[in-house]
This record gives sequence, C-alpha cells and structure tokens, in this order.
Amino acid sequence: MANAVRQIDVIDTAPKFTPESARALDEKWTGVETTEMLRGLLANPPFEDLALVSSFGAESAVLLHIVSQIDKSLPLIFVNTQKMFGETLAYRDELAERLGFVDLRVYRPDPYLLAQKDATGLRWNYDPDGCCDIRKVDPLRRALNGFDAWLSGRKGFQSGTRTALPRFEADEGRLKINPLVDWDKAQLDAYFDEHKLPHHPLEAQGYLSIGCAPCTSKVADGEDPRAGRWRGWDKVECGIHTPEADDPVF
Repeated sequence: MANAVRQIDVIDTAPKFTPESARALDEKWTGVETTEMLRGLLANPPFEDLALVSSFGAESAVLLHIVSQIDKSLPLIFVNTQKMFGETLAYRDELAERLGFVDLRVYRPDPYLLAQKDATGLRWNYDPDGCCDIRKVDPLRRALNGFDAWLSGRKGFQSGTRTALPRFEADEGRLKINPLVDWDKAQLDAYFDEHKLPHHPLEAQGYLSIGCAPCTSKVADGEDPRAGRWRGWDKVECGIHTPEADDPVF
C-alpha cells in the first residue's frame, strides 16, 4: 500500500496590512473629501471588519457625526480607563445616544492587571507610560481583537508629533484610518456650528485636549492644544498611537 500523503494546512501569520499597503491606500485617497472617502471605503472596503474608536474628547463629535450619517451600526469602541472625567462619561452617553449609534462597546482595564501593577491607583503620578499601558493600550488591544481596521480621530494640527500624519497607517498588522488628519481647528469649529453638535463641557473651561483627569490640565492661550496632557512629563502620546518600525517617525 502506498504511503498516504498527509496534507498540512499552513496558517498565514503575515500581517494583513503593512506600511507599504497603507501608503498605497493613502495615495489612492489623496485629495478625496473626508465623507466621500469614508463612503467609498465602506462601500468597497479593503478590510473585513472595521471599528470606530473614540475618546469622546473635545473634537470627537465631528468624526462621530460623519460616521453616523453613513453607518450607525458600526461598532463604536470607548476605553474607560477608570480615571476619566465624569463629564466625559456623561458626554459619551449623550453623544452616542443623540447620534444613534447602536453598538457602543466599553472596555476597561483588566482588574487583575490593575491589582498587580496599580493597586493604589497612583501609577500615573510616577510612571505615566506604565499607567497608560495598563489602562489604555491593553484594553484597546483587547477591544480590537477580531477587527482588521479601525478609525481614529487624530488631527495633524493637534501637536508637533502629528503634523505629518497620513490618512492610512499600519498598526500591529491592522489598518488605522485617520479621516480628519488634514482638518484644522477652524474646520472643526465650523462643522460643530453647522450641525449644531454639543461641545464637551470641559472645553469651555480651557481643556482643549481631554484625557484622564489626573493627567489633563487647562491649556493657556498660544499653547499647543495638547500641552495640557501629561504636563511636566516628556510625554505626548498615551502609547495607542505609535508608528510601525518602517513608518516615518513623526
């Protein structure tokens, strides 16, 4: 009897999206208006599963409103670090309800990880990077499990580290899309006014970029909009937004 040949299935572990494929999409959609681009992407998506991630911060309502006009059933992910302003949580509920999103998913830090690495809840005070990793990066990584693409609300004007942002990035093998990357503050303000969107209640008090309560402060006139984040630390990002090794460092 001839020996049977055993077929071994090979699992493709290569990332679906690479810096090169992200750059190709960036070139394809260059110059296309934001809403038109999003409609086109959702009509003929280069991905299988897409999520919208929002911090429900000072400018979040713009992207949320644009997406809600296209697909209210898109999964909407919010990471509650358990250090958020109460105003942010109330704003989240108000805005998600007003815009009609039907799949709001809230993720929190792993309680076992918190017990091991931040039992006092004060890690932000001596290790903000470690705090962000536990309370933001890890929960979002869990939230995005099963998605191969996600929408981010980053804008190029927000800080010096974001001025060269592309619309499309590779992020841990996923596609990260920044639809508002070329919007400036005047455009955002005009969109708020045109669509009568509610502002985050803390914005009027001088909070122009709103994250966790312990690490967010008011921004003075003329300061970078993100100057109030991690003030006094050599830190400008929480760790969620980091470039791939082959990407330009912004």
